[in-house]
Amino acid sequence: MTTEIKAIGNKNEKTGFVVSTKMAKTIIVETTRRVQHPLYKRMINKRKKFYAHDEEGQANVGDVVRIIECRPMSKLKRWKLGEIMRKAVQVTTDLSSIGIQPGREQRASVKKKKK
Repeated sequence: MTTEIKAIGNKNEKTGFVVSTKMAKTIIVETTRRVQHPLYKRMINKRKKFYAHDEEGQANVGDVVRIIECRPMSKLKRWKLGEIMRKAVQVTTDLSSIGIQPGREQRASVKKKKK
């Protein structure tokens, strides 16, 4: 990350996957934790989504990021993007990049039998 985050006191940090980047300067990060069921004693996964501030819009869907607790920035945002730990593979839908020329698709005609 290009900007350094100043460590003042002990701030809560979480690590998770970016699940949405559709808002301006905001990402949604989903964290997963494993807890034991109180009655059945089986390990289950609990998920929670956090809204985080992404000033430069660096994060993409699928990235593994670290978010840091900060002052409330809006009704839901109380976290900011600390660092991108692992970038996700970006898939393109541009067929010309792999040598296929896009054109008019031919539809297979199916003849119906008359009775």
